[in-house]
Amino acid sequence: MDVHGTVAEGFEPVRDAFADNFASLGDRGAAVAVYRDGHQVVDLWGGARDVDGAVGGPPWKRGTAQIVRSATKGVAAAVLLLLHQRGELDLDAPVGDLWPEYKAAGKERTLVRHLLAHRAGVPVLDRPLTPAEAADPDLGAAAVAAQAPVWEPGTDHGYHAQTYSWLTGELVRRVTGRTVGEWIADEIAGPADAELWLGLPAAEQARAGRVGPVEAPAGAGALRTRPKRAVSEAYADPGSLTRRAFGAISPLPDENDPAYRAAALPASNGVATADGLARFYASLIGEVDGGRRLFTPETMELARAEQSAGPDRVLVVATRFGLGYMLHGSASPLLSPGSFGHPGRGGALAFADPESGIAFGYVTNGFRKSVTADPRAQALVRAVRTALS
Repeated sequence: MDVHGTVAEGFEPVRDAFADNFASLGDRGAAVAVYRDGHQVVDLWGGARDVDGAVGGPPWKRGTAQIVRSATKGVAAAVLLLLHQRGELDLDAPVGDLWPEYKAAGKERTLVRHLLAHRAGVPVLDRPLTPAEAADPDLGAAAVAAQAPVWEPGTDHGYHAQTYSWLTGELVRRVTGRTVGEWIADEIAGPADAELWLGLPAAEQARAGRVGPVEAPAGAGALRTRPKRAVSEAYADPGSLTRRAFGAISPLPDENDPAYRAAALPASNGVATADGLARFYASLIGEVDGGRRLFTPETMELARAEQSAGPDRVLVVATRFGLGYMLHGSASPLLSPGSFGHPGRGGALAFADPESGIAFGYVTNGFRKSVTADPRAQALVRAVRTALS
């Protein structure tokens, strides 16, 4: 597999790990980008643009974008934190003060910070939405507003895999009058010069490759990624919180449908390049190539201040969350204990590590069964750690 792009001196281990992802871990098409102290030090890509691409089909190019699933959550979280930074949103305000319909069914005491920290108690919908319904922000908002919580909001945590879309999206709309996708385009992607979209415009559809499931090669990370029995049982049980949370949209949407990519679901359907994700996180922790920093130091600390920790009622493993961001831990290893970011189920990963000045983005067109710690992304994170040692 030919690997294209560049690495700065000292970051050669990342190139080696990226090449090995194709040779040993089954990557079909992927890219990785790393910034250090606001300057790009890794920019690599390789393979086919489409996961099901035939030999001789379109190659992955610099600027190829892919759907990044839950890595979108970290971008959406930045919207709410930036609104707080500007004095337009109180993180300790009751959600119902901004969104009166949300007070229904025992959710009156839900705070804005509960939505960001997966403590809102509404990871499931009693009636799942179809893909067409899920893409309608009015229907999605009405569904979560009417939903009774599974636990008392604020008292426990569990990953809001799909409902995070309507919880955050509607809050942004109530506060700003704009959709979350519009806000990201105007206030984040534009100022950061980052190639990422929530609601992929028609003019950019051609750069997005086809994504799909891939099986790990025999023996590739099998021992490291074999789930515990309780986790396997949770994913196998249709009535579990796990299955219901991931199944809040049913049937599963066609992620290659241009109409789905054009929708704005902050939990799951952002489209980005690896450089776009890395550059976004670099802009959260400092200036990027002389450009504007998005988070103040105070907001950055808010983002990574632990809000939830311990057994996750949905993922059935111990997770750690700040305000909208996964934090370094056994379920989602990042670069160091101070890192904050978000994986995308089965592949993508993006994060920032303020202490080292590192911002990282990895995207792939092949989704494996891993949820929060894909072996390909983890191999690249280890390589970055080696480069810094």
